[in-house]
Amino acid sequence: MNRISALLDGKRVDRVPVFQFALGFCARNVGYPIAAIYQDPEKSLQAQLWSKEMYGWDNAPFYGYASYGSWEFGGPIEFPSSELQQAPTIPYFPVQSEEDIKGLKLPAVKRAGMLPFAMEFSQLQKRLDLPITVVVGGVFTLAGNICGVDRLCRWMLKKPELAHQIIRLSTDHILDVVQYWGETFGAERVIPYILEPLAANQIISPGQFEKFVLPYEKEAHEKMLSMGIKHILCHICGEQNLNIPFWEQIPMGNPGIVTFGKEVNLATAIRHFGDKCIIAGNVEPRILQEGTPQEVYEAMKQCVIEGKDSPRGFIAMLGCELPPMAPPYNVHTMMKAVNDFGRYS
Repeated sequence: MNRISALLDGKRVDRVPVFQFALGFCARNVGYPIAAIYQDPEKSLQAQLWSKEMYGWDNAPFYGYASYGSWEFGGPIEFPSSELQQAPTIPYFPVQSEEDIKGLKLPAVKRAGMLPFAMEFSQLQKRLDLPITVVVGGVFTLAGNICGVDRLCRWMLKKPELAHQIIRLSTDHILDVVQYWGETFGAERVIPYILEPLAANQIISPGQFEKFVLPYEKEAHEKMLSMGIKHILCHICGEQNLNIPFWEQIPMGNPGIVTFGKEVNLATAIRHFGDKCIIAGNVEPRILQEGTPQEVYEAMKQCVIEGKDSPRGFIAMLGCELPPMAPPYNVHTMMKAVNDFGRYS
């Protein structure tokens, strides 16, 4: 059985599993342009499976990107076209003014933006009997991708009713997508991936998180679980230490998977979430691209030692996406550290 599936089933594993949040890297690794990971579901799945086989990662392939939301709500998306572009980006946001909000409607999930690609990818997952995943962003990050996070922050201060309105739409959209996936594949098979980097304390205060993020994120998770979803993967990206008391109030499933960036140390993560969630993290991604093999090995060694005895299990991973230009030997070295120090007796 896959090590991550075993942890989700409450079973013991022989070593710490590795989750590699690797998309553009996988494309380059097998000779595809980075855009193929996002525009061609079959090539995306192939690239991830071949890279997983090559390096010994444990997670199943998945489809998605952090700038989700703009295209789905009627805006543009720009796919990577050079080696300097890691992932899709938003040229401009579909909501530029208060007037734009008035005309904003929930998109049809079968046709909107990248969702047809994501559904095709999940059909491939089903055909290969892989876990079914769907990346939908977090309520605040999705809202920021619709109107721009700077505008969203101004509205939180000066016109909070507009901020609430757009976060409400984001919440309802996430639930629409998860319901669609659940009806198509069976909710118990679907694992929603919630990515919430824009709610970090580098952008909003803990007071704003409590007012504008907590009620919506909590509602979204509760309703997903009431649909029959068993596990939610939540990437609590960036500096979120002051938000942790609020994240603790949000259900993640039994168990959920919570992943952290380098800003939240693993002892803190385990203390707050270890009894109910699998903890995943949190080596600085920059080290994989710019560090020496010795630095990569040492960073992953410390990560594994700190996390491996977390009560509900631990997954070794980077604090965010593996840089596409990371030297292959550094990726090999990361795995070597896990194999050397992640074994259970």
